Amino acid sequence: MLFRGALVVRTIAFLPTLLTAALVCLLPAAPAQAQAARTFVSAAGSDSNNCANVATPCRHLAAAYAATAANGEIYVLDPANYGSLTITGPVSIEGHGWASIAAPSGGSNPAAITINANTGDKINIIGVVLDGTALVPTTGINFNNGGSLTVRDSVIRNFTQDGIVFAATSSSLSQFFVSNTLIADNGGNGFTAGGNSVNGVLDHVQLENNEIRGLSVGSVGTINVTVTDSVIAGNGGPGIFATAITPGATANVMVQNSTIANNFIGFDADGTVVTISVTRSTITGNTYGWLTSMGGVVLSYGDNNIDGNTNVNTEPPNPLIYK
Repeated sequence: MLFRGALVVRTIAFLPTLLTAALVCLLPAAPAQAQAARTFVSAAGSDSNNCANVATPCRHLAAAYAATAANGEIYVLDPANYGSLTITGPVSIEGHGWASIAAPSGGSNPAAITINANTGDKINIIGVVLDGTALVPTTGINFNNGGSLTVRDSVIRNFTQDGIVFAATSSSLSQFFVSNTLIADNGGNGFTAGGNSVNGVLDHVQLENNEIRGLSVGSVGTINVTVTDSVIAGNGGPGIFATAITPGATANVMVQNSTIANNFIGFDADGTVVTISVTRSTITGNTYGWLTSMGGVVLSYGDNNIDGNTNVNTEPPNPLIYK
């Protein structure tokens, strides 16, 4: 009997623990910390903050990006270097002209901003200064996949490789829009555009003093690029180069109201089904005004100023007519 009494006492004493455990199982799980639609970074911030308001900003873009919901915005509050960033989904970065972003040292061609997003994702980069500080090897922006890339009111300079590489791997249409931006003093091309299905616009863009080319377009499918109201000057190779990398690929570049000056070659169209069309532009001070090879074509609307080049000062043949 003593044994049975002791057993009853112990069972009764254990009941509250069992009830508590049962109630805990019935309660909903605590939600994970929600990502914010708008996050903030500051020179005085900390990456241990939640980044969700101006009072608790993060220190680096990577930490803020991790705390930002899809299609959200990252706001830069003051001047500082905010570190490199890899983007895997849709986001907007509002740098306000004072956000500095530098590529990390070491690695295989690291970029200040790497974009590995999903098809259809929209990436917006506004008001940033990307400076490679001559580290070897580095790239400004490396776009590997996504729906679109918009760069506005920015400076991209001093990278030992290219300023921007837009190399969309998707078979779906990818687009880029660059405006009011300086891309200069890079060791490769200022802007490299490649891919299977790409449309792009450069508006009020300066591609200057890049070691190889200002704009390099290479198609493995179909690429259409429009350059308007821009300056492409002082590049070591062609100001604008276009080529078809694979058989059957098509590359079309339209240049309007722009200055192509002091490059080794103004325009260089290389390969069949490669066309550079030029209207209301000045082509001057280049070693060659324009060149073609392997069936490539440079076409003019007959309203350009082609003068002051060391070679090929003439208007391209087969003039186009406004429709």
